[in-house]
Amino acid sequence: MSFTDMLIYALSAFAVILLTMPVHEWAHGFIATKLGDPTPRYQGRLTLNPFAHIDYIGALCIILFGVGWAKPVQINPRNFRNPKVGMAITALAGPVSNILMAGLSLLLGNIVYVLLPTTFGLFLSSFFTLVASTNIYLAVFNLIPIPPFDGSRILFAILPDKYYWRVMEYERILMFVLLLIIATGILDGPLDFASDLIFGILDFITSLPFILFLR
Repeated sequence: MSFTDMLIYALSAFAVILLTMPVHEWAHGFIATKLGDPTPRYQGRLTLNPFAHIDYIGALCIILFGVGWAKPVQINPRNFRNPKVGMAITALAGPVSNILMAGLSLLLGNIVYVLLPTTFGLFLSSFFTLVASTNIYLAVFNLIPIPPFDGSRILFAILPDKYYWRVMEYERILMFVLLLIIATGILDGPLDFASDLIFGILDFITSLPFILFLR
């Protein structure tokens, strides 16, 4: 890896820590509050200040491995009119925020690439592309339907109550099993496929105006 590649990677990692993860957690808190749960507001999580959301071990994992976590926003589902549906919508808000940030990053990368055709412009474009790629991977990763990831809350919304509570009883065991599965690399293929698919779609959409413009 060249020095330039290392610099782009480091800058994108810090962008994820200081922007992506705070927006992700803020989105959870914002939607939960809108659905009737004031817990995130009481705990000071309705802010984009990164230091309100940083988990330092999770941040270190982002720097070292490209995937990590922030401090999860605490939600009280009893404050929702429909707890299961409220939890699902709140959980979905995080990955959706990642997809939106990925689209914005790709758009900025295309703007820089067209308006600043220099070495520095190429550097910035590569930076925005890597930020987008990381956002997409985090979104896909969080949609894994096993606790404690956001995807589990979405899955639970369609499970009958008797199965929902049974799964919740084994949440810690399922998390441990998932960690073992991740360690084996079994999920790498599906996660990469889903991430590449979403990246391709977003890249096409955000590139289309510039393709038409350059014609």
